[in-house]
Amino acid sequence: MNAALSDLIRKYDVPAPRYTSYPTVPYWSMTPTEEQWVHALKEALAPAGSAWALYLHLPFCETLCTFCGCNTTITKNHKVEIPYVERLLKERAAYLERVPELRARPLKHLHLGGGSPTFLAEENLESLLTRLLDGLTRAADFEGSIEVDPRRTRPTQLQILRRLGFDRLSLGVQDFEPEVQRLIHRYQTYEQAEAVVNEGRRLGFRSLNFDLVYGLPKQNEQTIGAMVEKTLQLRPDRIALYSFALVPWIKPGQKLFRDEDLPKGEAKRRLYEIARTQLTSAGYVEIGMDHFALPTDSLAKSLAAGTLHRNFMGYSDQPTDVLLGLGVSSISETPTAFAQNEKVLPKYEQLVDKGGLAIFRGHNLSDEDRGARAQILRLMTQGFVRLTGPEQEGDLREFLAPMLADGLIEIDAHELRMTEAGRPFLRNACLGFDLRFRRAQPRTRIFSSSI
Repeated sequence: MNAALSDLIRKYDVPAPRYTSYPTVPYWSMTPTEEQWVHALKEALAPAGSAWALYLHLPFCETLCTFCGCNTTITKNHKVEIPYVERLLKERAAYLERVPELRARPLKHLHLGGGSPTFLAEENLESLLTRLLDGLTRAADFEGSIEVDPRRTRPTQLQILRRLGFDRLSLGVQDFEPEVQRLIHRYQTYEQAEAVVNEGRRLGFRSLNFDLVYGLPKQNEQTIGAMVEKTLQLRPDRIALYSFALVPWIKPGQKLFRDEDLPKGEAKRRLYEIARTQLTSAGYVEIGMDHFALPTDSLAKSLAAGTLHRNFMGYSDQPTDVLLGLGVSSISETPTAFAQNEKVLPKYEQLVDKGGLAIFRGHNLSDEDRGARAQILRLMTQGFVRLTGPEQEGDLREFLAPMLADGLIEIDAHELRMTEAGRPFLRNACLGFDLRFRRAQPRTRIFSSSI
């Protein structure tokens, strides 16, 4: 890494959102009532050509991975499976009763995340998905995807998923280095990942993704290179190379990490650059700020076509009018509103059992919010955005003056564009459009660092 880039990283490595939504969750206000939320769903699905996506959160894991920032429930008691499956289906029924348009409009994408969705026994996984999809209209290009734990995923689970129309697998790999695995309390072998990849391909899953993380304790230039080399041996169609989000004020398990073990700032970015060089040299296309895909994969094709989308699940080639989340802590979105389910499992269960929706917070978007959301989405997916006029252009020239002076962005002909040198600082550029963040001027740590 050259000295100029090192200086820039030190300058711009500040807390900033990841922008999987706008407004970002800490700045949500005006939580919709159940009536308002149902209206937002109906309004979004009213047009004849509308479509939707469905996310299921399965929070259970048998062991705690200390790096993880997800909403999880750690247990080895598999008796929790059936009650949770039944509540997911009860929540589904509550939505179908209130929003019958969900039956009529095509379902384009179903994603299971966690937690560890493959925590579920085969019979419970099949029961959940069969009953969940019953009566829904699948789009012609329906896509089913699931996050799987290579340590606990069985061929019989993959066979069920494939039979029910799933065609994407996302493997939680993180890192192959034993010492890194020890520190993050996630022990898994290359052979376990290889077995899932081989079985998935044998069954005909058309796209496999690896989730990798850089910035974990004890990672260094040698280990990150070895991690990518092993990944390339299996050649997944997609790779999500996430920056480790150090948020010990949210996830106490991260307090176990020693400060001297964590790569930060320029040392952390160097890990990404090493991985990026290896991946692009191997033919992968860099997408956004943390994804890579083979040119044959639909994610790379959507980038080239200008149809790349981003939501709470990250980058996607499946833009929809509604993302409906079921399960504890799940987040839903429409063009005009967000809603998040109760994050505490017993409280979620109580709300579902009462027959209502399990929402505990959300946000009704103002016209200003919607405009900023569209611009941030465009910048995050395409690397450039059209500005609304001279007033916004002047404001951004002032607020982002350091980035302009450093050659990280260009503003010309009423358009803001990231330069190649500016790619690592995409989150910083988005701050210019984030009016709620700018007005709040947070004095406490809310977000992880941008680099």
